[in-house]
Amino acid sequence: MSNVIAIVGRPNVGKSTFFNRLTGERDAIMHNESGVTRDRHYGYAEWTGNKFIVIDTGGYVQGSEDKFEAAIRDQVMLAVDEADVILFMVDCVAGLTGLDTDFANIIRQSDKPKFLIANKADTTERTHMIAEFYSLGIGDEVFPVSSQNGKGTGELLDAVVEALPKQQNAEEPDGIPKISVIGRPNAGKSSLVNLLLGKERSIVTDEAGTTRDSIHSHYKAFGKEFIIVDTAGLRRKSRVKENIEFYSNLRAIKSIEESDVCIVMLDAQRGIESQDVNILSLAHRNGKGIVILVNKWDLIEKETNTAKDYEKLIREKIPHLNFAPIIFVSVNDKQRIQKAIEKTIEVYDNKRQKLSTSVLNKEILPEIERRPPPTYRGKYIRIKYITQLPTYKPVFAFFANHPKHIKEPYARFLENQIRKKFNFEGVPLRVVFKEK
Repeated sequence: MSNVIAIVGRPNVGKSTFFNRLTGERDAIMHNESGVTRDRHYGYAEWTGNKFIVIDTGGYVQGSEDKFEAAIRDQVMLAVDEADVILFMVDCVAGLTGLDTDFANIIRQSDKPKFLIANKADTTERTHMIAEFYSLGIGDEVFPVSSQNGKGTGELLDAVVEALPKQQNAEEPDGIPKISVIGRPNAGKSSLVNLLLGKERSIVTDEAGTTRDSIHSHYKAFGKEFIIVDTAGLRRKSRVKENIEFYSNLRAIKSIEESDVCIVMLDAQRGIESQDVNILSLAHRNGKGIVILVNKWDLIEKETNTAKDYEKLIREKIPHLNFAPIIFVSVNDKQRIQKAIEKTIEVYDNKRQKLSTSVLNKEILPEIERRPPPTYRGKYIRIKYITQLPTYKPVFAFFANHPKHIKEPYARFLENQIRKKFNFEGVPLRVVFKEK
């Protein structure tokens, strides 16, 4: 990782708002409530042709016994270790606080370039309030900025870019599979991501809903490379009580829409419930590859056919997703995790495969001749040829003399024939009919 900037500071000084301004996206959740951001959140930014990675962090609190704030402190310090440049943010409206002083004592120990930012300097009067922050001893200058309207951002970024190491720009990975880990709260999504990355990338507790934002990480292992996204647990709409949960749900749904493959985590102890079916259907509707992981399998008492019977129960709940592989794993005991990742990459490759028209027709037309479409009002329906359309997700066009009269059951028959002849495990297929 190169050219990294970390935004740090106590809670509720505007770090996430500033992060969103730098990245040009609304990727980080913003709220007036303190402590909304928990994990490290990464984004890509550019200034005067210089590209860099920006890390948004949770609010740093020292001496707290709260389990989240202790974990947040660890995440902040990891971000400081990763960064080439540190942006220490304070609030010029609230003024200098004891938390600012405590954190400044820690930041001063780092030999990395540091910039002190006084946020919420929206007016001239507020800008005049920054003098007290010089006592923190962070850098030679206090930069008054407004995360909300961008005031002062240019002068700050000019100085930051100058302080960055003279190395290759940080480029956003392109053409690398993007895999989202989705599911209900507390199914083990963050634990899986942390296990794969070999570090505490996301905060993990026994409390459901610990993860709030979608956390992107670059993953290389087992000879594989992809972007893995840890998402907030998706609750039913009726159970979303807070604005923060609402935005967490939106971020998770956005991650699904932008991913290539979705790893859907189920809790083996709870089984597959209606919300799991809703989440799977959401991935299916968006045309994403799907791999189902039944986590916490180590906590289930086993008999001869336990896994087979459990899989049968799942299949009965999601008959429209019979193409999705199901793998029983234990993140805690590291059981079958490598198999799960290998299957996920296989599903990604299946999704990208392009079949030539000649191969399709050679394999599928004989099956159509053996079982032609039902006649419609005495009219014979003849399918002349098949081709795969040049779309991002697999779509197969069947050209016929009366395409409007081919019904859904026959479309399912054709999809099944394609699956029998070619490996599209884990991939939703779409069949369309066009007039020849």
